[in-house]
Amino acid sequence: MGKWIISCEHGGNKIPAAYVPFFDKAEQVLQSHRGYDPGAYELFQLLSKELADFSLFSHTSRLLVELNRSLHHPSLFSSFTKNSSAAVKKEIIASYYLPYRKMVEEKIQEYLKEEEQVIHLSIHSFTPELNGEVRNADVGLLYDPSRKAEKSFCVSWKENLKKEWPNARIRMNYPYQGKADGFTTYLRKRYQSGYIGIELELNQKHAGYIPAYTAVLKSLQHLKEEWAK
Repeated sequence: MGKWIISCEHGGNKIPAAYVPFFDKAEQVLQSHRGYDPGAYELFQLLSKELADFSLFSHTSRLLVELNRSLHHPSLFSSFTKNSSAAVKKEIIASYYLPYRKMVEEKIQEYLKEEEQVIHLSIHSFTPELNGEVRNADVGLLYDPSRKAEKSFCVSWKENLKKEWPNARIRMNYPYQGKADGFTTYLRKRYQSGYIGIELELNQKHAGYIPAYTAVLKSLQHLKEEWAK
């Protein structure tokens, strides 16, 4: 049957008290898609309650540290924190970045030792328009095309989701490439077999739209049944 892990790296826009001074007059930015993924946490809550064997989310803003980027990535720290001292950056990584990712990794390792297949869904949302470009999708399913199990999972998921949400525009590896730098990409490199890592990207215009959340849930419930066979 396998074990399902559901995570949400950009579930909120909270700034810990110690770092509030870095974000003076940044309230508008924190409330925007730059600060968090609107709608992602609510969808995560629904999916994790109904499907997950293990789930984890972060309410800390991505503008403090980007949990969905590798340590070497230039966007690990935002314009608000990138000029902070090396000591401050080390403290942020130790307090917020590493513990989050370690918890997911340890659970994957635990399941793989039990010879369970791990299906990891990382829940995100994307802004309808970026730099003047209107994103032409309601849902994006991000995966590594070179990994047959991930491709098969997403093909089946798309079919199931279309049944539940017929008018939805569902695109593969859009608006981002599934193999680009990210948490699931990092985890694929660590776990060559037994791990399936998929990012769900929901258009933020559907944030709070319960029928969209329900459609995603039902499509995954059907898929979980199919995948268990």
